[in-house]
Amino acid sequence: MHAKDKKITTTVTVLRILIGWHFLYEGVVKLYDPSWTAYGYLASAQGPFKPLFNLMLGDGVLPWINNLNMAALVIVGITLLFGLYERVGALVGIGLLAMYYLAHPSFPGLPQVNVEGNYWFVNKNLIEMVACILLFLYPTGQYFGLAVFQKKKAVETVQG
Repeated sequence: MHAKDKKITTTVTVLRILIGWHFLYEGVVKLYDPSWTAYGYLASAQGPFKPLFNLMLGDGVLPWINNLNMAALVIVGITLLFGLYERVGALVGIGLLAMYYLAHPSFPGLPQVNVEGNYWFVNKNLIEMVACILLFLYPTGQYFGLAVFQKKKAVETVQG
C-alpha cells in the first residue's frame, strides 16, 4: 500500500470510529433513559414528509419506533466502532440519518424545531449521512477492526 493510500485509509478508519462512537453513544443514552421517546421529534416533524412521521405516532406504533431506533443506533455504533459488518452498519446509518433529515429538513422557510443547526439545506444529519456513504464505499475494518480476524479465519479455512 502506498503512503498516500495509507493516509486515506487511516483517515477513513478514524472517521468510521468517530461516527461509530457517536451512534453507539446516542443509542446507549436513549436505552438507559426510561423517559426517552421519539414522540417530540416525530410530533414536530415538518416538510413534505410530515404525514409519514405523524403515522409513526399512532396507537401501538411509537413503542416500536422507540425500540427500533435505539437498537439501530446501537447496532450501527458497534459495527462501525469495531469494524465488523461495517457496510451493513453504514447502510442502516444512512437510513436512520435520512429519516432524521426528512423529519426536519433544513429547507429555506421552514422553522427549525428540535434540530441542531440549519445551514440552508445542509445540517449535521445530512453531513453524517454522506460520511456514512463514504464508509459504505470504503470499508476499513479489514485494515483496522474485527474484520481482520474474520478475514484471517476465512483464509485459514480455505487453506486447511
